[in-house]
Amino acid sequence: MASYTLQVNGKSYTIEADPQMPLLWAIRDLVGLTGTKYGCGIAQCGACTVHFNGMPVRSCSMPVSAAVNQKITTIEGLSDDNSHPVQQAWIAEQVPQCGYCQSGQIMAAAALLKKNNNPSEKEIDQAMQGHICRCGTYGRIRKAIKTAAVNMQKA
Repeated sequence: MASYTLQVNGKSYTIEADPQMPLLWAIRDLVGLTGTKYGCGIAQCGACTVHFNGMPVRSCSMPVSAAVNQKITTIEGLSDDNSHPVQQAWIAEQVPQCGYCQSGQIMAAAALLKKNNNPSEKEIDQAMQGHICRCGTYGRIRKAIKTAAVNMQKA
């Protein structure tokens, strides 16, 4: 066990953890933010996606020791009230079915649109590759990303 300081959603958290503990479990169990989900544990499904220094990463495969004093943003950090354009588009397009994968999907889409607010179909597909939705809402996900892109361009 060691002491680590994590910067999550603009706040500092000092935790005691095994250096190899996945960042996912530190965020959920030690910091108490449960919006980031466990899906597969091997970085294949995308449910655990968070932003790490602005880039989408799979938190289930990143050791907490690698995240010390780095900027981490979880789904809770996008907005306090679902006002982020991607969250608004997800609501407008009624994307979730079971909803389990959606925080990871939203985090991947938000990262894409932050770097490219007018992505092509191919760019959307590349950014969302490997984000598995067991309910198959891929069409609605793509539509929501396009909706968010249009709304972000207007803002």
